[in-house]
Amino acid sequence: MTTRLLTKTCLALAGWLLLLLLLLSAATTRTAMAHPVTQGALEITLLPEAVVVQARVANEEAFVAEAFGAQAPSNEPQEVRRRHGAYLCEHLRIEADGVALTGTVEAITPPESATPESMIGYRLRYPLPTGAGTNARVFALRQNVLNEFLFAPGNPWEATYIVRVVAAGHLWREGLLLTRREPLELRLDSAGSEQAGAAAATPLDRFALASAFLKHGIVHILTGYDHLLFVTGLVLAAATLWELFKVVLAFTVAHSLTLTLAALDLVRVPERVVEPMIAASIVIVALQNVLAPRRSHGRARLAVAFGFGLFHGLGYAGGLLEAMQGMNTTTISLAIVSFSVGVEIGHQIVVIPLFVVLRAFRRRDGAATAAGKAAPAPLHQALRVASCAVAACGLVYFIAALRGF
Repeated sequence: MTTRLLTKTCLALAGWLLLLLLLLSAATTRTAMAHPVTQGALEITLLPEAVVVQARVANEEAFVAEAFGAQAPSNEPQEVRRRHGAYLCEHLRIEADGVALTGTVEAITPPESATPESMIGYRLRYPLPTGAGTNARVFALRQNVLNEFLFAPGNPWEATYIVRVVAAGHLWREGLLLTRREPLELRLDSAGSEQAGAAAATPLDRFALASAFLKHGIVHILTGYDHLLFVTGLVLAAATLWELFKVVLAFTVAHSLTLTLAALDLVRVPERVVEPMIAASIVIVALQNVLAPRRSHGRARLAVAFGFGLFHGLGYAGGLLEAMQGMNTTTISLAIVSFSVGVEIGHQIVVIPLFVVLRAFRRRDGAATAAGKAAPAPLHQALRVASCAVAACGLVYFIAALRGF
């Protein structure tokens, strides 16, 4: 490959990256939040005559549905909550032995505050078919809440719920995760009440919980523009695989640390501080690649990755903390560990392919330079353009975060 062709290829890659990142960051003008995922909690009570759902959903979920819904948005919080209750009944689908149930809203509890993560309470009732009695049932739960609204092209909003199930007056299952990708199936035997009572002593399925939150951690990274932009900035400066591994690990450890502390209610930082700091981290890391390339390696880069990773963990923890209220420490700990492992896997899915491509270009560029065939290093130019693109996207996000508060 000639030097001219290599230069064009590198600059083309940088241009496509710039276009992609600008499209992604444009979504942040709609909301100050970096992730198109809201978090809530459901307590499912299985009764002989009905399924009762005590839902706690974030204000953010109701705001998004109201803003993007077909009806003209209302300025009255009470009306917003009423509309969202009806919307929730339509999009939280429950079947009993294959028969779809129809839900209604029995009660609405206003949130304690107007912050995005503050929870609205809904009591929903799904009556069982008349004459069904107390026969064995298989209950299937599915939901596609917010999924019809696009956060960005090809990336819809999503709601996730931590679920606990009560049967025969006892806690039967807890720590379940209901997402649009992962429906739930609850099985009662012919003596459903007795089975539920016997299972009350061990309501936690650790394997199912770990698996669900592992997948959730991976998706969290692959759909979180703040993470994608930040780790892209880290990859663009990493010269070796070991250097890349260390900075990404430092970021993951910091992310997991603050996530754990916040989920255990030991640390709380307002979103009006967290979100702008996350955006600023993207800008600083990218500009460090361009303006201070020597400081984009070694301990200085590790300190930056760890320091800003603390804020990235807090960015996710707010909604998770509210959703996990009432869960025991064992359940919370297992969920956090599994989620953190998923986060690290998600990072590697992103950074390793990008690093491999960049290393191939570095080797080709180095060989050409050693042979005296290259003048200005084309890869160096492309990396500077890509870093500027990341910084520009981070700046858009930073402005949106400030305006959001």
